[in-house]
Amino acid sequence: MKVEISVPEVVSIFKEIQQKPGNIFEMIRVEIKESVGQYPTKLMDLERTEFLGRQWYEHAQGDVNHRNGSYSRNFTLKGIGAVKVKVPRDRKGEYETRIIPRSKQYEVELRQDLSLMFLTGVSTRSLSMMSERLIGRKVSPTEVSNANKELIEAVEKWRTRDLSGEPIKYIFLDGVNFDMRIDRSIEKVPVLAAIGVEKTGRKRVLGFQAGDKESAPAWREFFRDLKKRGLDGRDMVLGAMDGLPGLEKVFKEEFPKAKVQRCQVHVSRNVLAKVPRKLKKAVADDMRSIFYASSKPKAMEFFEIFKQKWLKGSSLGCQMSGKLHRGMSNIFYLSRRRMDFFKDHEHY
Repeated sequence: MKVEISVPEVVSIFKEIQQKPGNIFEMIRVEIKESVGQYPTKLMDLERTEFLGRQWYEHAQGDVNHRNGSYSRNFTLKGIGAVKVKVPRDRKGEYETRIIPRSKQYEVELRQDLSLMFLTGVSTRSLSMMSERLIGRKVSPTEVSNANKELIEAVEKWRTRDLSGEPIKYIFLDGVNFDMRIDRSIEKVPVLAAIGVEKTGRKRVLGFQAGDKESAPAWREFFRDLKKRGLDGRDMVLGAMDGLPGLEKVFKEEFPKAKVQRCQVHVSRNVLAKVPRKLKKAVADDMRSIFYASSKPKAMEFFEIFKQKWLKGSSLGCQMSGKLHRGMSNIFYLSRRRMDFFKDHEHY
């Protein structure tokens, strides 16, 4: 779109800039908003023409609908702010634009940004106060709450989606803490999470729900919810998890055909927590050779070497040995499967 400025206007602009240099940016913003506002106005005008089925210069006889001017309104765009647009009307009141719905005051992405800011801890009242400075329009606390409601509904729909079309071969389980808004404060809330791996190697977040990771009943409820949503455990080969109280037992009861493996990362962290800082890298490298051994006998051989090197005669030896040995019986299944998996999926 071409913007034309006459010589007298240029002179006037330069004089104003010399007096108040900061005004140039406000002038630029005004020009941009006026220019941008013409685009949706033109699109809606074309939309009305399509709705009526004839151009401006075409006349029709009989009881047909006609153009009936337009009305002005503001609409807020992301990165631009509030722009003035002209919404076309028809004489019978049958035309309704889909470009800028009557009930919407700003574009969808802006609503999503408001929700994300709220989720990071900014209150609805603070957002309302900030909005006029940030986007050129004051957003009421009610509007922020409505935007959050839409986001929450979308998340809940995804969280409770059907899982029957997602054949899962491996499942990773853990309990994590997330910052959540509860009333007017941000608190850490424990959440149970499950990530599945399909036969193709694609990872899927299967589900999450608030719950104490130390609680076996909470895990059982979580597993039953996954199965209720269609998760089929018959094809599941392995569940990888930390040594949380009761978790392994509950998992075996709910998914009896799947093997269980202790999470190698958690085993490593538990051991390294007892190791002096200067030795951590060397100990971690030697543990990695155990975890990535080509077979369980080979891994046990590396484990014996590890014990002789790091645990014998060490004041921390008993603690480290106990933590590592407790995980030895069930941390190698994935190592063997990992080799088979990559062999079967070299093209991924």
